[in-house]
Amino acid sequence: MKSEATPYNPWHHRIAIFIACVTFLVIVAGALVTSEDAGLSVPDWPTSYGHLIKLPPWVGGIVYEHSHRMIAWFTGMCTIVIAFWTWFADRRRWMKYLAFGALGTIIAQGILGGMTVLHFLPPAVSTAHAVIGQTFFCICVVIAVCTARQWVEQHPQSLADNGHPKLVVLCWYSILILYVQLVFGGMFRHHGMSWAPHVINALSVALILTWTAVRALAQFSRIDSIRRSAELLLFLLVVQLFLGFAAFFTKVVHVPGTSPEDFYTVLSTVSHVAVGALLLATTVVLALQTLRHVAVARKEEIPEAGAVPAKAH
Repeated sequence: MKSEATPYNPWHHRIAIFIACVTFLVIVAGALVTSEDAGLSVPDWPTSYGHLIKLPPWVGGIVYEHSHRMIAWFTGMCTIVIAFWTWFADRRRWMKYLAFGALGTIIAQGILGGMTVLHFLPPAVSTAHAVIGQTFFCICVVIAVCTARQWVEQHPQSLADNGHPKLVVLCWYSILILYVQLVFGGMFRHHGMSWAPHVINALSVALILTWTAVRALAQFSRIDSIRRSAELLLFLLVVQLFLGFAAFFTKVVHVPGTSPEDFYTVLSTVSHVAVGALLLATTVVLALQTLRHVAVARKEEIPEAGAVPAKAH
């Protein structure tokens, strides 16, 4: 992946990491709102019980819903800062577009969040809200990765991928199947679809992601950034499968009753959503690192991965 040179800015990178972490908290808070059935605890938007600043009564589901709004609002303010900072401080044109793409995405996310309240939680809109939210998280993670010293200051070698299909193609397949799974999961959680498509598609997710990660490790393990992303992908996939089983058992097989069962249902479902977001972001990073280090070219043009004399980052 070629780009204009830009100096490494440690504070720019730290703020990008901070925004990615806060966005992850927004996803967790949103998952709590859904799991606690608190989506309409605050019935108006963009105000909360008629006020923009004054806190509503801090009881019941309002705690989850309004906390989610407050964290999302703070994330939006931070995104404005990073967007304009990137525009003026980063010389890479694609990074400028990416930063303002993040700003546009979180604005769309806020509008969809408002529509879920004003239209009484329609499953399609609520699912779109979840999908755009995780897309915004992925953009924030990409900005954090691309502002790191390793990305800015080190020049990657272009290595040939002579396998079939290419690793970058497997990465795109993985991202696509994860988005399909995200839609199925969102529709199920928002009562717009049964659990069957989400559970059945989990097998496809597991197979394609395992294929992608193993292929990355087998052919490009000497490239640190690809190896670390692939290892993390496999780890998160295993954790996600266990959490998916736990969520299915507590939510579908064992119908929740009183507080102990409800607690485990919320814990498993929220954890499942959170790890799913991390899994999608990790897959996007693996695709990004593959685009950076691996070229789709003929064997005689570009050296193979095994011919790399030193580690690439």
